[in-house]
Amino acid sequence: MTIRFSLIPGLALGLAALTLASTGAGASGLALSCENGRSYPIVVRAVSNAGDLVTGYLQVAPRRTLHFRLVPMGTGYRYAGYGFWFDGVQGNAMLNVGKYPPVACELVAS
Repeated sequence: MTIRFSLIPGLALGLAALTLASTGAGASGLALSCENGRSYPIVVRAVSNAGDLVTGYLQVAPRRTLHFRLVPMGTGYRYAGYGFWFDGVQGNAMLNVGKYPPVACELVAS
């Protein structure tokens, strides 16, 4: 049983992963809005048949993106890439980059 929480129209967050209600049209407007004053757009690469975001890119600069992939967890979600990961429950996430302290973020439509 998957419990879903509707954050915005066209977007839902599941307990196991970020779940997109629309597998295409609504997938292009996601971003991590963080407490450090930055917003990191998410470029969706693959979505499962169930609508779960499986892999994508986190845009950290105009010409720099970092690839990430879903890592299954018991509750919440975790997406990891080389040297960084972000995890959380529903619309709240913590962005962890290397040795730096984690930054609180919120998943928003951009």
